[in-house]
Amino acid sequence: MSWDRPAPFVIDLHVGAEDIDGLGHANNAVYVSWLERCAWRHSQYLGLDLTEYRRLDRAMAVVRHEIDYLASAYEGQQLQMATWIVESDQRLKMDRCFQLLRLEDGLTLLRARTTFVCIELSTGRPKRMPAEFVEGYGRALLA
Repeated sequence: MSWDRPAPFVIDLHVGAEDIDGLGHANNAVYVSWLERCAWRHSQYLGLDLTEYRRLDRAMAVVRHEIDYLASAYEGQQLQMATWIVESDQRLKMDRCFQLLRLEDGLTLLRARTTFVCIELSTGRPKRMPAEFVEGYGRALLA
């Protein structure tokens, strides 16, 4: 596949009937759910799952999505979503980029960037990243 950046974390996706809207293609909201799924699986891969979030009383919460919908996905298609951590102040904020490709022709269907802020789960307020976040997400930060 032709990825925008090196060494992506990649998940496989299948466009199901439940993903299709009245216009006959995957609904915009489904793309957002795929972004979330990809980010979560990458976090889990890095050892930062919900159990660890709860133990640390911290989470990375979305504060901004920027999405470029470039082409449509249709029922039955096989896709791959890649993510990269492209920026982090290692205190509060972190940015991920995403790219969605259709396997049959390698066409990029979506590019996105999501900004996350570290919050304290018990209060919902912004709170400095714990060392485990700095280390875990830092391992995946592109140079």
